[in-house]
Amino acid sequence: MRIIDVPIEKIYVPAGKRKDLDAEKVEALAEDILENGQQTPIYVRVGKDRYVLVEGMYRVEALKMLGETHIEGNVVQARKN
Repeated sequence: MRIIDVPIEKIYVPAGKRKDLDAEKVEALAEDILENGQQTPIYVRVGKDRYVLVEGMYRVEALKMLGETHIEGNVVQARKN
């Protein structure tokens, strides 16, 4: 896996991941990232003209809240069925 700076605007979050977002958790994580930096990269896979979020929705939302434009991410391969 390789870690890259992923433009947040290019990240697609599948609808199933978005439905259970807890705003309090996002805010708490944003405060932690502000104090300590991003400790764990997100996981994305390459999609057509975008990155598809595999793991790390709260980190993405927290960095959006902080006004960041990029997030550290691991690029992974799509699962083969």
